[in-house]
Amino acid sequence: MSAREAVVEIMRLPHAPAELPAYQTDGAAGMDLCMAGDDVTIMPGERAALPTGFCVAIPAGHEGQVRLRSGFAMQTGLILPNAPGTIDADYRGEIKVLVMNVLREPVRVKRGERVAQLVIAPVARCVWQEVPTLPASERNGGGFGSTGRR
Repeated sequence: MSAREAVVEIMRLPHAPAELPAYQTDGAAGMDLCMAGDDVTIMPGERAALPTGFCVAIPAGHEGQVRLRSGFAMQTGLILPNAPGTIDADYRGEIKVLVMNVLREPVRVKRGERVAQLVIAPVARCVWQEVPTLPASERNGGGFGSTGRR
């Protein structure tokens, strides 16, 4: 195991796909997650939690980030309303992919369809240090386009 690998325990639920989530290429950042439930039609404006059939125990100091696969998002027009979705290290329930239909027509998601990616990433715990002022920076309080468009 390299220094950039994390061992993550995974538990298969009865409705899980046959294959574990997997990286599709050597350079992939995320492992594909498939829709494990029955086919579902998501109406315009509706949200749905798509089951994956897996529960995980992410190691302390890491998180899981759930993102839609770009091809799936492009083909369906669905979005993640909480992008990326976060799986905390102490969560043990089923991984679900929260999607929202922002189109004007229904969207059908089929069982077995690769819908999202799971990225395992290190996280840092914050220790607050309250101060009366912050150090200056070139940007200071500029935001929301203050650095220009190009």
